Amino acid sequence: MKLSYAALHCLSNFSFLRAASHPEELVKRAAEIGYSAIAITDECSVAGIVRAHVAAKEVGISLITGSEFVLSDTPALERVVLYATNRRSYGDLCELITLARSRTEKGSYRLNLCDLLNREPRLLCVALASRGAHHGDLLAAVSQLRNNFLESFWLGLSLRYEEDDSASLRSAQILAETFRCPLIAMERVVMHSRERKPLLDILTATREHECVDSLGTKAICNSESYLKHAVQIEERYPLEAIFETINLAERCTFSLDELQYEYPREVVPDNETPVTYLRKLTYRGLEDRYKDGVPKKVIDMVEHELRIIEELRYEAFFLTIYDVVVFAKEKGILCQGRGSAANSVVCFCLGITEVDPAQLQTLFERFISRERKEPPDIDVDFEHERREEVIQYLYK
Repeated sequence: MKLSYAALHCLSNFSFLRAASHPEELVKRAAEIGYSAIAITDECSVAGIVRAHVAAKEVGISLITGSEFVLSDTPALERVVLYATNRRSYGDLCELITLARSRTEKGSYRLNLCDLLNREPRLLCVALASRGAHHGDLLAAVSQLRNNFLESFWLGLSLRYEEDDSASLRSAQILAETFRCPLIAMERVVMHSRERKPLLDILTATREHECVDSLGTKAICNSESYLKHAVQIEERYPLEAIFETINLAERCTFSLDELQYEYPREVVPDNETPVTYLRKLTYRGLEDRYKDGVPKKVIDMVEHELRIIEELRYEAFFLTIYDVVVFAKEKGILCQGRGSAANSVVCFCLGITEVDPAQLQTLFERFISRERKEPPDIDVDFEHERREEVIQYLYK
């Protein structure tokens, strides 16, 4: 029987100087050797997940979004790895990363155990014990995580293919039995192929500011931290720990495809919808722009544009740009829309652009296309000396 396995602890080169493969290389290799799923878990980062997402769609493998963290105040744990199960928990993961990064200088981070405990446990959590950790400290840390995450908590088993692996396995099994939590295989991967080991050594030497020959124990002692065939995993890990990788993977249904632009609700009055409000503003602008009467040609163009905007659900996008332009004009900040937006009568009616498309041979589809599947570009220039006021308005 073919063994199902999900690689849940893979670092890409987006974990700067700590891994030797691109996210897409990891994903494609996992698909080649028949993995059920793969998680990209870069350290305090989700920067590599976009490339992994594109590759996963190409090769047809399930992708899990996660991130690993070293807790600053909990040395008894080597790492914790967190996984997003849905859109909301992905937001939680990003919030934690932002929190950790904002506490220190660029290039480092700081996350504490309490940061994981003081929030709703929507993420899945795997804790990996430090080898040689003080027993009491380890029990205390695992106990708190177990009580917080409940059925969303696993104890990770990460073998290093060294002499003390048997002792590490037994210790992990005892700890899992103590807290009645599942043990899960967490093979730590930092390269898609073992041939990348020389490159990994160079990256490590760069990070440590040393020569490769003098790295000693700072270098990974062997070339086993690569994506192995499932049968190789089976030779080293208990079957129940391997099966748990599938249980965790099946709970992670989040996909980057769920993400979309989110516009401020304030741009639409309470008694309106984006569709009705955009239409009202557009026709109000028509009356202002064409004081001698609106030509039928222009009305037809407006209806055509509004129909496409509504079909593609871009109303909030137009209303957000309109809101910023109104702010600038009220404050006397010079601004001007330009580029392909000049092909839009709606933009003209909203005061975003000043070129009347009815006087030109314009093509709205140059501005918005059904095939692009993303909002159009509306470029608005603001006077340099007061641009910061607009930026601060957006922040507010």
